[in-house]
Amino acid sequence: MLLLELKKSKANMKKIMLPLFVTVLAFGTAMAQEKPVFNKWSIDINGGFSKPIAPFTTGYYAKNYNLFHADLGVRYMFNTKFGLKVDLGYDQFDNDSKSAPFDGQYYRTTVQGVVNLGRVLNFEEWTQHLNFQAHTGIGYAFMKNDRFEGVDHMLNHIIGLTGQIKLSERVALNADFSMINNVRQNNTFDGAIAPEDRGFNGTLYNATVGLSIYLGKNERHADWFYAEEKVDRLEELEKRIGDLETLMNDSDKDGVPDYLDAEANTIPGVAVDTKGRAVDRNKNGIPDELESYLERNYGASSKGSSLNGETLKEMINQGYVNVYFDFNQSQPASNSVSGMDFLVKYLKAHPDAKADVVGYADEIGDTNYNKNLSQKRAENVKNTLVKAGIEASRLNIIGNGVDSSVAKDSKAARQLVRRVTFKIK
Repeated sequence: MLLLELKKSKANMKKIMLPLFVTVLAFGTAMAQEKPVFNKWSIDINGGFSKPIAPFTTGYYAKNYNLFHADLGVRYMFNTKFGLKVDLGYDQFDNDSKSAPFDGQYYRTTVQGVVNLGRVLNFEEWTQHLNFQAHTGIGYAFMKNDRFEGVDHMLNHIIGLTGQIKLSERVALNADFSMINNVRQNNTFDGAIAPEDRGFNGTLYNATVGLSIYLGKNERHADWFYAEEKVDRLEELEKRIGDLETLMNDSDKDGVPDYLDAEANTIPGVAVDTKGRAVDRNKNGIPDELESYLERNYGASSKGSSLNGETLKEMINQGYVNVYFDFNQSQPASNSVSGMDFLVKYLKAHPDAKADVVGYADEIGDTNYNKNLSQKRAENVKNTLVKAGIEASRLNIIGNGVDSSVAKDSKAARQLVRRVTFKIK
């Protein structure tokens, strides 16, 4: 019976110890794998001003800016967000010019917890050179003064905020503002006997600047370390999404995304094939759908179903061929430049013909500005026509300024008058 119980006990121990062993092994392996990739130790050296506030005897008060305060701290960061700091501080203060004379010195040492706000609040998402840390802790202090013998022993509590500017991976500039409260302070800061209330009755402020010097063999300290791979992956993902959105754009609104569109500036409203090209079976440069409409309204040529020169000229002169512009832009919108093709084809087929290139703007903005804008639009279209093979001497630029023929408060209507039209002569 005893033997049976022992066997059961051993079996139970195995059930308990095996998971425990696996857990310990896994934890140890994880700890071994998670070697620190950032430095944890730093030395903080600061100097600046000191201002004791209370307690003071009536008629005694210190200078507003007592120089000198010095502080030396050693800090250890457990991780990128939390750490521990031990520091030594020294303050020297004396009377203001309107106060009775005194001269005092204050010495303290504190143990403080540190919160690295830059990593807690993910500053790395918008800056990699600015940081803030909050710190608070308790310690021992004593004070000397020329108005009493010996020293005044007390406890202290400190709370403060430190701003940091990264100068390099080894050094950061810091600026600190701290408030210190003393417990059981026997004497006032001017050296008299303090009131009987010896709780948190002493208050002292420090404002300092200094350097944080980072120690260790790793490249970066915990103050500035963040998961770059995570940030890089996020940026890469955002870029991919942005690229995908760009690929899916349909500039000419023909139903074919730009990345598949072999003709990304098709005239709006005409039929296109699977590659976004306007259907033009007779290869005359005019989409069949538009050609069919024009033939119904203006008639076909005697030579067949294609448009003759006079019909094309009439179409251009009556404003069916336009180049459109986005708001306040002098370069043509990408989905309307095909309107120039009609004029190019006509002028090349009729070498003696000339054309006015007439620019317009909508009513939004200053009249003189819009006049100049319409001129620039006409000039840019002319430059494109010249590059397409039309002699500059055959093109006359006219800046007609504002076209007020549409409702000023209609965004859609204003798009129709931001244009360049053509007149064949």
